[in-house]
Formats: sequence, structure tokens, C-alpha cells
Amino acid sequence: MLTGEVRNKVDKIWSDIWAGGITNPLTVIEQLTYLMFIRSLDEKELETESFEAISGDVMPKIFPQDEDGQDMRWSKFKTKDSRIIYDIVSTKVFPFIKTMNGANTTAFSRYMQDAMFLVPTPQVLQKMITGLDELYEHDIKNLDMQGDLYEYMLGKLASAGQNGQFRTPKHIRDMMVRLLAPTPNDKICDPACGTAGFLVSSAEFIRENYESDMTSEQWEHFAGDMFAGFDTDRTMLRLSAMNLMLHSINQPHIDYVDSVSKQNNTASAYDIVLANPPFTGTVDAESIHDNLKTVTDTKKTELLFVALFLRILRKGGRCACIVPDGVLFGSTKAHKALRRELVENHQLQAVISMPSGVFKPYAGVSTAVLIFTKTDAGGTNKVWFYDMKADGYSLDDKRSPISANDISDILARFHNLEGEADRQPTEQSFLVDKSVIEAKDYDLSINRYKEVVYEKVEYDTPTVIMDRLDQLNLDIAAKMGELRGLLGE
Repeated sequence: MLTGEVRNKVDKIWSDIWAGGITNPLTVIEQLTYLMFIRSLDEKELETESFEAISGDVMPKIFPQDEDGQDMRWSKFKTKDSRIIYDIVSTKVFPFIKTMNGANTTAFSRYMQDAMFLVPTPQVLQKMITGLDELYEHDIKNLDMQGDLYEYMLGKLASAGQNGQFRTPKHIRDMMVRLLAPTPNDKICDPACGTAGFLVSSAEFIRENYESDMTSEQWEHFAGDMFAGFDTDRTMLRLSAMNLMLHSINQPHIDYVDSVSKQNNTASAYDIVLANPPFTGTVDAESIHDNLKTVTDTKKTELLFVALFLRILRKGGRCACIVPDGVLFGSTKAHKALRRELVENHQLQAVISMPSGVFKPYAGVSTAVLIFTKTDAGGTNKVWFYDMKADGYSLDDKRSPISANDISDILARFHNLEGEADRQPTEQSFLVDKSVIEAKDYDLSINRYKEVVYEKVEYDTPTVIMDRLDQLNLDIAAKMGELRGLLGE
């Protein structure tokens, strides 16, 4: 976890950049991301040189060995005059990292071709370099902390609320990962990955629970093809690739793909899907993949993505995804067809209703988490419903930490569904038979099954109330008399 001092230093860098004229938080993070990447290249070069000095072997280098090439290294240019630094980074280093695919095959470098250097002045650039250098050399000791640093910066996208990026809060992502509990052998995908938060949370869970027991083959799988993410925003792909690099995942399968279109033919490829797909969006009907329309004939992205999850999962694969409440009770043929598909042809396990403030301050939409397993042969017997009332934060725009939090209860109960058998629909969580859901036209809204118990309130008789009012009038008259006496009237 980052200390308050580190957060203050990040905020100071952020303020300096804003004061310099970059006010879009996405642009701020982009420019800081490029500088973090440039610094990481020099760190790798220094490690290579150190290994050469010890072993005597000649290793391939990232930077050209002539004077101009060496000038592009962070450790060489960072102490120069601000104007010289600006000239080196803007005219030499930036063009170099945009064209270095052949020399560096990280996922991040693949998405650098259309990156733009937008730092406005030499002074702002120098402050960014000095600030990052101070953070890395004195405060950010390891990859975990570097990942926390980047996560903190990405969190500013949510608080800014002006980018249209629907970012899932980390504690909600972590909850969903713990509900599915991925293993080191799984292949994990987020087909609407954004900044790769779900993939990062999955990586953290695996390291936390399996790190000491993982084999070399599992570590190789972890660093590469365990994680896959798709997005249609190249900026998001750059940010997600950097986020994963800072969590020791150098070769994730991060690609520019319109997930629900005909260009994406992926099927039966993943063991785990974790996602918060786009809400309320529509796509061109001509571009939608035909096998998604056979499940739910619609242009609504929130429905198409759930159909996509079913397609890309292997048989036995599991999904935890966030959907807007409309998916649960929508009355169109497409809505009903999708819900029927989940209940009848696969195993729908849980519907966790979340309070509408979870995505504030930049969205107030009511949402739920769906958890299901792909079977192609049914298997839904009972569906577990949970009415989450609190997630550890206030449900207003400030989202301040509070003590009320249902997440630990959700995790404990989901992993012990046998213990839920006797729970009643009047309680916060309960099981509902498939036959009951079928009878209600596959409506998955918790309000269709939850029973509200009303407390009987006993009121006094009218005579008692009238006597009480008479006494109050007498008391008021007496006090008024005392007041007039004090005023000498």
C-alpha cells in the first residue's frame, strides 16, 4: 500500500502538470506512462550492463551504442538543463520508443505507434522527471509498490469523471476475483479491459495465494498467455499494458479488437471471464457477430457482451460480470432470451445486487454482478441472490470510507451456499428455485423474490392524543403568562 507521503508526492506531480496546462486526467496519465516506460528501458539496460560486467558475456542492447543513442537514456539526460532534456525527449527518445517494436516486444511497445508527446514546456517535463525519479528512488521499492502507484494514478480517472471511461472500483474488482478464485493454470480474459483492472486484480490474487508453490511453467504462463484483454481504445490498451508490466506480466495478450463484431471469432478459449462491459451502448447491426445474435438478437452492448462471455468460455469456464439492472428485468425478447439462455442452457449461480452509488461520482446507475458457469447442458438448480447494501464507502459523490461493508459476508456466504439453504426471502441473501424463476419469465431482479416484512405500529387512541394536545396547550399558556410577567406587562 502507498503511504500518505507517496500519495502527496504523486498529487504534487499531478498539480504541476495541471498548472502547466494539461487538464485532461487521461492525458496526464498517458504522458506519465510514457515517462515511466522510458525510465524502465534504462533500468533494463543498466541491469544488462551489470550482468555483462559480471559474466563477461556480450548482451543485446536496447539503445544504440553511439553518443546520440546513449543520450536517450534516462540516467544520462535527467540531470541536463530543462531545454536540453525537452529537446532530447521530444525529438529523439519519443520517436525512438514509437518505432522500437523490433527491439522490444512488450505489449506496451506494440501500442506506441500513435502515441503523442504532449508535455507543453521544458519546465513541466523537468518537474515530471524529477518527481518520478524521486518516487522511484526513495519511495517505490518494488514492483508491487509500482503497481500500487499506477493504480492510484488510474484512480484519478474515476474522480475526474470527464473521460467516459467506466472504471470499476478496485474493491469491487477484488471481490469479483475472489468469488471466482482463479488458479495458476487458468486462462483469464476481459473482453472490455479498459485499464486492465480485472486482470491486475486476478494477478494479485494468484500471487497472494499460490506464489510460493507455482512451478516454472506456471510462472511462464503467468507472465504471458494467462491474461488476455481486448479494447477498441488504443489509449486504454497502452495504459492496460503498462499496468500489467508493472505487475510482472510482460507479454499479455492485449489486442485492439471490437469484441462483439465479426472480426472477433474467439470461442471456447478461456477458463475465467471477468468484465464490466459497456452499458447502454449500441453497435452497428451489420458488424455484430452472427452467433451472438442467435443468443440475443439486439444491438445493445450490455446484452451482446454477456452472450460473448458464453462463447469465449471453455465448457466449465466461469464468469463474473457487472450488468446494469435492466439486463435483469428488461421485457424485450432479447433480454428474455439472454436470461433464459443463462438459466436453461448453463448454470447461473448468483445475482448480487449492488447499490446505485458504487460507481459514483461519475455514474449513478444501479448494477448487479452475475456469476455463471458455461455448461451447454443446463445445470441451474437454485440461484443465490444477495442484496448488497454497503461496500465500505459512502454512496454519495465523495465515496468516503465507512464501517458498513457487506463484501466479506458476500464472499463467505457464496463459498458456502449449502449454509444458505434455510435462509428466507426476508433476509439479505437467499436461494431461489429455478422453477420459480422460470415462472416469473426469467426475471432476475432481486425485488421479484425478496419479501419485505412490515412492522405493525400501535398508535394511541384519538382520546389519548387529544388529552395530550390539551395538556400541551395548558403548558404553553402557562409559559406565555410567565413570559409576560418577566416583561412587566
